[in-house]
Amino acid sequence: MVIKNVSLETVCGVTSKLPENEHMEFAFAGKSNVGKSSLINGLMNRKALARTSAQPGKTQTINFYLVNDRMYFVDLPGYGYTRANITEKEKWGKMVERYLHQSKKLRAVFLLIDIRHEPSANDKQMYEWILHQGFEPVIIATKLDKINKSQVQKHLKMLRSGLKTVSGTIVIPYSAITKQGREEIYDLIDSYLEEEAGEDE
Repeated sequence: MVIKNVSLETVCGVTSKLPENEHMEFAFAGKSNVGKSSLINGLMNRKALARTSAQPGKTQTINFYLVNDRMYFVDLPGYGYTRANITEKEKWGKMVERYLHQSKKLRAVFLLIDIRHEPSANDKQMYEWILHQGFEPVIIATKLDKINKSQVQKHLKMLRSGLKTVSGTIVIPYSAITKQGREEIYDLIDSYLEEEAGEDE
């Protein structure tokens, strides 16, 4: 995949009407500080188009990035920020649930989990929630550069076990520093695009 152009097209808050996009959508979910903005910027080949919030947990919008005039990368609000109050958490939850439930163009949900640690209760809840909405999340194991190569397989096994992943779940280790894993994500997205192109013929 060659990234030719990207733009932040739509920003949806809690009360916003979700856009009815004509292109395929790929959503990215993960708890605050898991490296979601870094991943999205890496995939879009931009340094800072997806903004990292100065205050974790303050991003309360769903951001739609139009990529190559052909697809959308959808940045969902980070979850699990301990200092966000219950009312805020409920609002984010309902907004994300509404998106997952209503979007007609959503093809895949990428769930980011920090490879260094066992999945948190919030990670497990989000995984099960995405499954419940009818999607099999693709797990992106972030912060790959923070562990030794010899530890990678052990930590991937820990993630699968902690999430109780369904059979066939794709898990892709990713490093924001080296961009390892980016081509695998591109290949996966390309397969969806090719499938849609085949259906349109």
